[in-house]
Amino acid sequence: MQPCRLAPVLLVLILLWIGCRPAPRQVPPAGYRTWRTYGGSPDFLHYSALDQINRTNVHRLRVAWVYDTGDAFPGSEMQCNPIIIDGVLYATTPKLRVVALDAATGTLRWQFDPRDGRPVEGKLRNRGLAYWQDESGQDRRLFVVVHHWLYALDARTGRPVVAFGDSGQVDLRRGLGRDPESLTITATSPGVVYQDLIILGSTVGEDLPAAPGDIRAYDVHTGALRWSFHTIPHPGEFGYETWPPDAWTYVGGANAWSGLSLDTARGIVFAPTGSAAYDFYGGNRPGDNLFANTLLALDAATGRRLWHFQIVRHDVWDRDLPTPPTLVTIRRGGRLIDAVAQITKHGYVFVFERASGRPLFPIDEQPIPRSDVPGERLAATQPVPRQPPPFVRTHFHDSLLTRRTPEAHRAVRDQLRRLRYGHPFMPPSFEGTVIFPGLDGGGEWGGAAFDPETGYLYVNANEMAWIIRLVPRSEARWSSRNIYRQFCASCHREDLRGNPPEFPSLERTRLQSRYTTASLAAFLRSGRGRMPGFAYLGEASLNAVAEFLLTGRDRALDAPPDSTLLARLPYKHDGYNKLLDPDGYPAITPPWGTLTAIDLDRGEIVWQVPLGEIPTLAAQGLRHTGCENYGGPVVTAGGLVFIAATCDRKIRAFDKYTGLLLWEAELPAAGYATPAVYEVNGRQYVVIAAGGGKWGEPSGGRYVAFSLE
Repeated sequence: MQPCRLAPVLLVLILLWIGCRPAPRQVPPAGYRTWRTYGGSPDFLHYSALDQINRTNVHRLRVAWVYDTGDAFPGSEMQCNPIIIDGVLYATTPKLRVVALDAATGTLRWQFDPRDGRPVEGKLRNRGLAYWQDESGQDRRLFVVVHHWLYALDARTGRPVVAFGDSGQVDLRRGLGRDPESLTITATSPGVVYQDLIILGSTVGEDLPAAPGDIRAYDVHTGALRWSFHTIPHPGEFGYETWPPDAWTYVGGANAWSGLSLDTARGIVFAPTGSAAYDFYGGNRPGDNLFANTLLALDAATGRRLWHFQIVRHDVWDRDLPTPPTLVTIRRGGRLIDAVAQITKHGYVFVFERASGRPLFPIDEQPIPRSDVPGERLAATQPVPRQPPPFVRTHFHDSLLTRRTPEAHRAVRDQLRRLRYGHPFMPPSFEGTVIFPGLDGGGEWGGAAFDPETGYLYVNANEMAWIIRLVPRSEARWSSRNIYRQFCASCHREDLRGNPPEFPSLERTRLQSRYTTASLAAFLRSGRGRMPGFAYLGEASLNAVAEFLLTGRDRALDAPPDSTLLARLPYKHDGYNKLLDPDGYPAITPPWGTLTAIDLDRGEIVWQVPLGEIPTLAAQGLRHTGCENYGGPVVTAGGLVFIAATCDRKIRAFDKYTGLLLWEAELPAAGYATPAVYEVNGRQYVVIAAGGGKWGEPSGGRYVAFSLE
C-alpha cells in the first residue's frame, strides 16, 4: 500500500488559502444587511453584510421558491434587480408590470399593470424600482418608469398615488425645452431618492433628433419638477463653449441612462453620462462636448455642479459610461479615503476622491489617431489611468485572432485586410473600423461590486470586436424606401432582416399580422425603448414608410419638414456588426467574458477568471472561454461573489479571495440581471431574474430564489 500523501497536500492548500486572505481593513457596516435600493444601497456597492450563506456551506444552496410572471414573449428580457422592504419583494416583469411578492415564499401579494391589459409592442426594459417612505413609515411609495411616464405607487396596494403628478404619473417628455410630442424618452434604470426628491437620468434616442439628457429631480409628494441639470449646456452655463452655439436646441443624448449613485451623508448625487447623438459621427457637434461621457458630482438638493471629469471627449465610439459609479473607501498611507470608482466600456477604472474629484491614481493624456471623415474633428488626446491596469484587453491586434480552427483564423484574417484596427481610439471610417473591446464591453450596465472588508472591486466584463462602417446618408430622392434607408437601415438593415432580437426583423408577413398602416405609422411616430420616435418627419412620410414596410410600395414624397437635420448628419453606419468567424463565434481568442477582482488600495488586479462558456463549444471540448454577460455581481460578508449574467443560463458563487468557483446552478433562462441578497425571518436568500432574450437566447419570466437547504 502506498503511503497517504493527501494530508500534506491539504495542509499546503490550506496555508496557501490563508495566505490569499488579506487582513480585514474595515468592519462591514451593519446597514448593508438589507436590499432596499437598486444595487443594494444608494452607494451602488452591490454588497451584503449577511454571512449565513458562506464559503463553507454554499454548496448546500437549493431553490427556495420560483415566481413565474407569465409575461415572457419571444425576444423579451427581464433585467430587474428587485428590492426588498419589510419582507416584501418588489420587481418588474418582461411586460413591465410591477409585482409585490412575499419575499420568503414568492407568493404574489399585488400587481400593477400600467398598460391596463393592452398588448405589448416590442421589447421593454427595466432594471428596478426606487422606494421612499415618510418619517412615520405610513406613507410608502414606489417609483417606476414605463415608457415616458414616471409612476408613484402605494407600496402597500400597488395603486397609483393620485396626489402625485397627473393621478399618479408624470410625463418625462415635458420640461426639456422642446416640443414634448416630438421626443422619445424613458428611464430603464431607477432613480435615487434623496430626502423628498426622486432624482432621475433617462434613456433617449442615439440618432438625431433625440431628447437632451437632462438630469432631473421631482418632488416625491407632488411630482413637481424641483431642479434640472443641463448636460448639454445652455447659453451662459459652464461648458457651453465646448459645443456649437445652438447645440442645446437640437443635439440629444449626454444622458445618464445607466442610473445614479448617492452619497447620502454628503448629499452628493453622482451621474455617469453617455455619448451625444449621433454616436459615430460628431461633425455636427465640434468640440469636446462637455458633459457627455462625464462623471458628474451634483448637489443632490439643488442640482448644482460640484465637480466633474470627462472620461471620453467628443465620443464617436459609443463609449457611454455604462453604469453608476461605485462609492468606495480605499486605504492610503494608513488612512481610509472615501472615493468614487467608475468603470468604463473600454476597460478602465477611474478612481477619484469623492468630495473633491481629485484623481487617486495618475491619469495620462494619450494621443489618438485623427479622423479622415470630412467634417470630423476629434479631440487630440484621451485620458487613460495608469492604475489600476485595464480589466480587459484594450488593443486589437493580429495576435488576438481566433485559433479555434485554421479555417476560422484565415477567414477572420481576410476580413481584417479590409478594415482599420489597432488603436483603442481608432475612429469610425468608410472602410470599417474595429471597435474593441466592443460596443457592449468591457464594463457593462450591471456595474461593479465592492467589498469593504478587502478593498476589492469585482467587475464582470465583455470582450467582443465590432465593426462600424460609415456610409453617406443623403439620397437622390425623398421617397418611402429612401427614408427607411436613411433612418432605419442602420439597425434593421437594408434587407429588413434586422439583427434579432436586439434589432428585430421587419419581415412583411410578421408586420402584417400585427399592424395596419395607421397603427404602424403611430408606432413610428412615438418610438419605443431604444427606438426613437420620428414625429419630425411628418405624417405623410410616416404613412408612406409604414406602407412601404407592409407592402413594399415605394413612392416619392416632398422633402421632410426639418431638412436641416439631414444637412447636420451626412453619414450613418451600415449596421451593428460583430466581427465573427464563419461559424458565428467570436473572431478573437478567449476569454470573451471575465470576472476580475481589483485591489483598489494598491491599484492592482488580484485575480481574473473566465465567466461562463458557450454551450455548443463546451460540448466540443472548448471549455472556460467566458461569454458575453449582462448584469452585475454581488459580494457578501460570507466570502462569496454571486453572479449570473451569462449565456449558459447559470448562476455562480466564487470565493471572493481567490476566484475559485464554489457553486453553480442552472436557471430556466439566462439571468441577465444582478442578484439581490436579503434576509427574512432569520433566513438568507439570493434571488435572480431569469429573463434571457439577448442575442437569440430563449426568453423567460421567472424569479428564482435560493437559500440553504
